[in-house]
Amino acid sequence: MLTLEELKKEPGLIEEINWEMTPEEAVRLYLEWGNNWARGDGYVIRSIDDYTHYFVVNCWSEPYYIYLIRRNSDEAVELAKFELPEKFQKPVCELKGVYALEGELKEWLQKELKAS
Repeated sequence: MLTLEELKKEPGLIEEINWEMTPEEAVRLYLEWGNNWARGDGYVIRSIDDYTHYFVVNCWSEPYYIYLIRRNSDEAVELAKFELPEKFQKPVCELKGVYALEGELKEWLQKELKAS
């Protein structure tokens, strides 16, 4: 599994990150196939070859981590894992759970990875 520093050296992988994908949306798209047509967003998963890369913040127990996930309809693979910076711990992990990147945390990580 990659660290943040190792991920920074993988521009091809960084380009594939879907910065708008949330954990909830990934479940809807890749695990609840029958539900996809109803949203009308035009994005339908057709096979196991369709995948996305996205980040989640795991706030179940300390230390809190950010994971880069590769998800298809068959599995979710953790590609990178690094600690959530302390300055984001209180606003992001106020409650236990798994969260999408948002706001300042998302902006910080995009800057770290030189992504937009």
